[in-house]
Amino acid sequence: MSGRLDGKVAFITGVARGQGRTHAVRLASEGADIIGLDLAAPIADAIPYDATTPEDLEETRRLVEAEGRRALLSVGDVRDLEGMTKIVDEGVAELGRLDIVCANAGICIPETWDAVTPETFGLTMDINTTGVWNTVMATAHHVIAAGGGSIILTSSYAGKKMQPFMVHYTASKHAVVGLTRAFAAELGPKNVRVNSVHPGGVATPMGGGDMVAQLEKVAESNPPLNLMGTTFTEQTWAEPEEISNVVAFLASDEAKFISAEHIGIDGGAQYY
Repeated sequence: MSGRLDGKVAFITGVARGQGRTHAVRLASEGADIIGLDLAAPIADAIPYDATTPEDLEETRRLVEAEGRRALLSVGDVRDLEGMTKIVDEGVAELGRLDIVCANAGICIPETWDAVTPETFGLTMDINTTGVWNTVMATAHHVIAAGGGSIILTSSYAGKKMQPFMVHYTASKHAVVGLTRAFAAELGPKNVRVNSVHPGGVATPMGGGDMVAQLEKVAESNPPLNLMGTTFTEQTWAEPEEISNVVAFLASDEAKFISAEHIGIDGGAQYY
């Protein structure tokens, strides 16, 4: 049975678990080989959920290979443009091309506005915004060389509206909207489409560790803001595979005339 992405190669950041893993497995199930990276290590004490591990990265490799596709997965940091470029270049040299890019890696630190520090603001922007820019810069010329393709940037509900108690996260995800539009404009003549996806709540390990307790703590500072982000649907959060469904669509030729678009996957929460 042929897939929508037969013969294609995708690069995914934050590939060790969560949405990055389900993107890898879904794109592999559609026929794509996968190049990917993940830090697979703790980043900072301020992040309240558990870090990814080398074992997580190996499990993603196993799942991709179980789909019959190749998985060239490496430990890497989206803040390191030179290092990421080397990983991408080596992967493309081995697999022959690059057609799809998923800039998925990101962090989230719930903090009230007056608790944000230069360190947590800088860390969030470095990973969530500069890391996305780095990802495009390390990959776009390969996608152009392949004759065009699809670049998918992960923003958030916080990039559509805002996320309470996360000034830095909101700023970073709004910036991804700007990156999407700007890259779409300049890469369009090269047959490269650039779009962003905007998940609301997703059931991933980002919600583990002390994340829920930290969200509850900061919410006490301004309870009315907790009413924001309510879904219109009975379903109140997404499974990561539901985000991957949209990513697979945007990666495919079914979306070949969609560019500079920002697709919410949040049950309508952005409009509440």
